[in-house]
Amino acid sequence: MAGQNIDRCDIAIVGGGLAGGLAALALAAKRPDLDVRLVEPGPVGGNHIWSFFDSDIAKKDRWLVAPLVRHHWPRYGVRFPGHERRLRMGYKSITGEALAEAVAAALPEGHIIADKAKHVAPDHLLLARGGRLSAKHVIDARGAGKFPGLDCGWQKFVGQALTVKGGHGVDHPVVMDAAVEQLDGYRFVYLLPFDAETVFVEDTYYGDDADLDVGAVRERIAAYAAAQGWKVKATTREENGVLPVVVAGDFERLWPASDRTARIGVRAGLFHATTGYSLPDAVRTASVLPALVDRPGLASALRGRAAAAWRRQRFYRMLGAMLFRAAEPETRFRVFERFYRLSPRLIARFYAGRSTTGDKLRLLAGKPPVPVGRAVAALAKFDWR
Repeated sequence: MAGQNIDRCDIAIVGGGLAGGLAALALAAKRPDLDVRLVEPGPVGGNHIWSFFDSDIAKKDRWLVAPLVRHHWPRYGVRFPGHERRLRMGYKSITGEALAEAVAAALPEGHIIADKAKHVAPDHLLLARGGRLSAKHVIDARGAGKFPGLDCGWQKFVGQALTVKGGHGVDHPVVMDAAVEQLDGYRFVYLLPFDAETVFVEDTYYGDDADLDVGAVRERIAAYAAAQGWKVKATTREENGVLPVVVAGDFERLWPASDRTARIGVRAGLFHATTGYSLPDAVRTASVLPALVDRPGLASALRGRAAAAWRRQRFYRMLGAMLFRAAEPETRFRVFERFYRLSPRLIARFYAGRSTTGDKLRLLAGKPPVPVGRAVAALAKFDWR
């Protein structure tokens, strides 16, 4: 693309992360008549692992992620200071490498553009290395941006794949091991056993700020491994990130109506407000995208879907407000400990962002795991938009 004055296509997707990669796969599968380009300066998918529960994705949409799954387990567990539990629920992981391979196989040669967009508009973009790409639709999938108008807590993490001499002994994922020292808010360790000797260990924090000291967290992962008695031979991958946990915010500021460039993924506000989890929404959007791209008002249609999803997330934003405004940082684990005493079906619907009215009443029933006065004050200040 460098040095060209102009190029044209039907769909230009800017950003090759989870949302952009899945969108490219869905369009390639369902609309092979379209010329789709994916603009991404780094490796498609990056160095990421995304995991999901079977119940997160509707059966009609599972075709999209099934080829990407690299690890799967029939159950998972949680650990807290006063409670440990295993839940029989399918859990799967896909990798950035799997996404990259699938996108490379699905798009024609030259349709993945290894460059950065320095300007994005509804019908064209300008590339950092020079050149302009015109399109019937430009879809912005570049991730979070600056989140204008949002009040957030933060979920931040460092994860490493460790090779353990003689094996690690973990036979199922542990999505929250909160029986660890509580630091920087709510801290837990997340474990994925990839094989008998390889375990992915992610040290995660629900903190009040977005600061992440990667070096310090690496040391805590090493200390956690030592406490398990593991003799680590190698670290084969590492990733880190900071995800928003939205407490309050105005969708109109996040995606102003005056911005007529189509958006998907986290940039469109499509993520679980309490967990920062975006895979279910990325799959849902990618699955409907092939049927929407013939519309002249693609951006309007996607914005309408994102606004409706934002309204549905109101309850989860309220839970975020309770977590960050009512709970003391060192006792936030009690909120999740109580949550994991509830029914498996309620837990599954919560992660999928599909809690029923009954679920919501059950989540709020009984004595709250936070000081009552602070809970009342947090609710009084909550922005219900």
